[in-house]
Amino acid sequence: MSYDLVAVDIGGTHARFAIATVADDCTITLGEPETLHTEDHASFQTAWEDFRERRGGTLPRAVAMAIAGPVGGDVIRFTNNPWIIRPALVKEKLDVDDFVIVNDFEAVAHAVARASEDQFIHLTGPEGPLPKTGRLTVLGPGTGLGVAHLYREPTGEYRVSATEGGHVDFAPLDSIEDAILARLRKRHNRVSVERVVAGPAISDIYQTLAAMEGKAVSEEDDIAIWTRGQDGSDSLAAAAVDRFCMSLGSVAGDMALAHGAKGVVIAGGLGYRIRDALLASGFAERFRAKGRFESMMAGIPVKLIVHPQPGLFGAAAAFASEAGSAKETRGNPS
Repeated sequence: MSYDLVAVDIGGTHARFAIATVADDCTITLGEPETLHTEDHASFQTAWEDFRERRGGTLPRAVAMAIAGPVGGDVIRFTNNPWIIRPALVKEKLDVDDFVIVNDFEAVAHAVARASEDQFIHLTGPEGPLPKTGRLTVLGPGTGLGVAHLYREPTGEYRVSATEGGHVDFAPLDSIEDAILARLRKRHNRVSVERVVAGPAISDIYQTLAAMEGKAVSEEDDIAIWTRGQDGSDSLAAAAVDRFCMSLGSVAGDMALAHGAKGVVIAGGLGYRIRDALLASGFAERFRAKGRFESMMAGIPVKLIVHPQPGLFGAAAAFASEAGSAKETRGNPS
């Protein structure tokens, strides 16, 4: 029996909501998503109530939440926004019967596992579809850097693990990245890769390049730098975007090595927006540049998922995977 649920994807900047329908064969259909700004709401509960009002005052009695941050423990704190969620109170506060909470990139990995081939574009490595068995690394830049691990069984089943891979140490590979690290070390004793390959990092990269050229530039919003770097109006911003893509390639390769991955998927809204820059940059070269393992890295396919809402789709998929086995005993949650 098919059922409906609310899929929610909560990041540092936005909270996205949609009604998802899970069919008898576990096919997932998403309704039109709505995006709310996290800074406009005091808590997730008030954002939920806002969405409920927009939907006419009633919602399905099940929810799947993808959250940007660790999801274990009695209190869930977001990495890049001030909201908290207490799982023990979810049913009461949201007036639902069933819920699943997963890390946001755990959800994206669920989306990767279930998405059709036409939802991916090729970035580097061998052409063709992603491997049907074995390990895949899923990562993507946004407000932070999300990383997850997907293992496909020969039976067609799959397992997903959330990680905090975005917080491993940043390893510079040349003098420019040495300079980026030096700038970041003035504010952070320990510099993680998230400080260099998440969306806000473009500001530090831009400022570093400007200082190297002796140019005085004002501190500004990272979105403005991304815009100028991609529309061709600012050559220094374009160089910053290229440098960002190169560093992302290095990090993606490191994660693939650490996971023993047979394939890599870049995800996230920023990843999709810079897809042309990724293809034109040194991303692929940096992904392969792993010394004695360069030939092995060249044999790993790297894709970009272009599903419009992988977090929402993946949250619903996680619910179907984790809660679906108990559905018959508890009845239809819609």
